[in-house]
Amino acid sequence: MKEAYFKWYSPNLSRDIEMLVFGHSGQPVILFPTSMGTYYENKDRGLIESARWFIENGLIQIYCPDSIDRDSFYNQNIHPMHRISNHIWYDKMICHEIVEKVKNNTPSGKVVMAGCSFGGYHAANFTFRHPGYVSHLFSMGGAFNIKSFMDGFYSDAVYYNNPEDYLQGLQDYELWNIDVALGTSNWDICFDANLKLSKILNDKNISHWFDIRPNREHDWPVWTEMFPHYLSRIQFH
Repeated sequence: MKEAYFKWYSPNLSRDIEMLVFGHSGQPVILFPTSMGTYYENKDRGLIESARWFIENGLIQIYCPDSIDRDSFYNQNIHPMHRISNHIWYDKMICHEIVEKVKNNTPSGKVVMAGCSFGGYHAANFTFRHPGYVSHLFSMGGAFNIKSFMDGFYSDAVYYNNPEDYLQGLQDYELWNIDVALGTSNWDICFDANLKLSKILNDKNISHWFDIRPNREHDWPVWTEMFPHYLSRIQFH
């Protein structure tokens, strides 16, 4: 299984960013780490290994960018206005420095967004903000409300990065072209968050798979089961 390490200076973040890429060809999958996770977390936790068959057969390439959660949502030393501003720069980095460079590696010209736990938020928020770039969304144990990080602060920037708020009003036709899997379990601490997002999608008639695994915790063992299952939903050419 081919593995490559990249490090570059991000003009959007004004800092270096690191990323691991797995595979030699195939559908690009942008896979986010969990809260404050690193670019190598998904490898260390076994999520990449769970997708080995797809990678080795040239069906997918997985891009694992670093997070900047410590400088955005989890930075208690700066004003919430700056927390959300830093996240928006991260979103721009993902869009302009990764997605736009790899999306044409397949005929669809689109990428897959995926992540576990808070990585599920990042995957979902990017998908709903930029639906024209995304063919599939695979969220595993995700949560989709960032208000708890904002200490009561609220603005347009918070609204447009809080899927539970802005998704209800979106009318971009591309939203109805995305294959969405919301993975959770009945013991998942984020079960209610997934239930709420599923209801919002249902209210908008956006087809999705609300996948509830029985008697499983909010942890890597169930996510490593979900991930290859979700990857099998991709129509490979």
